[in-house]
Amino acid sequence: MSVLEIKNLNVEYGIKDSVFGKEKIIKAVNDLSLEVNKGEIIAVAGESGCGKSTLANAITCLTPVKNGEILFHGVDVLGLRGRKLKIYRQAMQMIFQNPYSSLNPKMKIGDILKEPLKIHDDLCIYSEDYRALHEFSKDEINEIVSQVLETVGLDKSAMNMYPHEFSGGQRQRIAIARALILKPEFIIADEPVSALDVSIQAQIINLLLQLKNNFNLTIMFISHDMNVIRHIADRVAIMYLGKIVEIANTEQIFKYPQHPYTRMLLNAVPSFDKKNEFVPTGDLPSPMELPSGCAFHTRCQYCFEKCKTTEPDLRILYEDHKAACFLTDK
Repeated sequence: MSVLEIKNLNVEYGIKDSVFGKEKIIKAVNDLSLEVNKGEIIAVAGESGCGKSTLANAITCLTPVKNGEILFHGVDVLGLRGRKLKIYRQAMQMIFQNPYSSLNPKMKIGDILKEPLKIHDDLCIYSEDYRALHEFSKDEINEIVSQVLETVGLDKSAMNMYPHEFSGGQRQRIAIARALILKPEFIIADEPVSALDVSIQAQIINLLLQLKNNFNLTIMFISHDMNVIRHIADRVAIMYLGKIVEIANTEQIFKYPQHPYTRMLLNAVPSFDKKNEFVPTGDLPSPMELPSGCAFHTRCQYCFEKCKTTEPDLRILYEDHKAACFLTDK
């Protein structure tokens, strides 16, 4: 059962040319469609600049959308305002990429974690008898904060400390605690381990898996690291220049990649056994001047004439494995 459905989503940014002063359009998300099933971890993978973070910001209503639909339990969230938007944001929380910049350095950890509770004090998220949150005592609020800190593996004494007193991994645990404190249904993790050491990455990944199982969460995990994705995701959506070019369960993506771009990403993973090695040619095109036809044809060693003029559709190859590539016709 899908909990989130994205239909033909387009997000564009306008920037002014520094020389002539003319506005140019960056197509960050380009006619993207995607479904996320309840209770799964779906990874969105791709190089930097392919639109992954823009997609996350669009889903959480943090950036304007040109057109398209984002349906959460069948409701288009792009039209939500006021209290309805607050309810949606309670259910849809986000973990940001950099733990060193996502926490206010002037606030104690306890105050950082209490902030979402103050903003959403009228949504009755903790009370079984539907009391609003602001009716709780100071001690009860402190207990809620200490419990969520314990959930992510930190001591309640952290409440009286500042972000600079913690390591990167501990800060990311605090960011996860902030996302959890409103008891969300869906969490978007935007490159949550990219700024961390490898040993700490494993701890955060294991924590996310544990939280997913304990709280029945649905998680969208955004990353460019296919090795990390392999260990956490149930399904993988490969994104290139604002579009999904391949999507399948994790095992299928790693064993039977169908799109040349997917093979390129897998080839970047260190391995002693390089099968179907793919080396791209050329540079990543500018999102201000997208190539005609297949957007990847400028870098693809398998490109033929049709790729340059006609854009391939994302279509089912077998079971739930989809790819947008003319090579699958052969």
